[in-house]
Amino acid sequence: MCTKGAFPHRSASSLPLTCVHTYIVCVPVLWGSVPWGMKLQCVSLWLLGTILMLCSVDNHGLRRCLISTDMDHIEDSFQEIKRAIQAKDTFPNVTILSTLETLQIIKPLDVCCVTKNLLAFYVDRVFKDHQEPNPKILRKISSIANSFLYMQKTLRQCQEQRQCHCRQEATNVTRVIHDNYDQLEVRSAAVKSLGELDIFLAWIAKNHEVTSSA
Repeated sequence: MCTKGAFPHRSASSLPLTCVHTYIVCVPVLWGSVPWGMKLQCVSLWLLGTILMLCSVDNHGLRRCLISTDMDHIEDSFQEIKRAIQAKDTFPNVTILSTLETLQIIKPLDVCCVTKNLLAFYVDRVFKDHQEPNPKILRKISSIANSFLYMQKTLRQCQEQRQCHCRQEATNVTRVIHDNYDQLEVRSAAVKSLGELDIFLAWIAKNHEVTSSA
């Protein structure tokens, strides 16, 4: 019998039908002499093996790392301060995240890298550059920053497993955002970036499988 993980093979001397173990694939020799039942079994196993192989390649190349955090909490925190932050924006006709145009062209293969880079952009530049006198707003911003730090830790594990490769396209997108930021005065750029935080959050929700850290 030809079982899962084997294919039929006939020896050079007597040509008996035997099974040689391999990767979930069944390729019979002397196909015309094989019974129809075994043909169907072999074809089914061959198709299954092909599908599993393609899925394995796809998952390896387009893997999206799980982000274990409470995205609803982050979004709620931002919504509570969004109006106050955007009211301080003195350049309403300027954008830093390019109103999703820059992010929309990101290919699945670059999602992890761009996410990692934008988390670093907010943690290392935006949150540090912003000076907030209102204690309530400052607490919300600090809460969001801590959540971003946690997400950075998650993606760092993906990097260690070589699941977060940065291609040139991903690097270019990040450079555009940093260039937009640098065109404004530091405080204005920080306010602008905070006001556009919902763009980044929506992009994370769309491109990542998010699990609750609770």
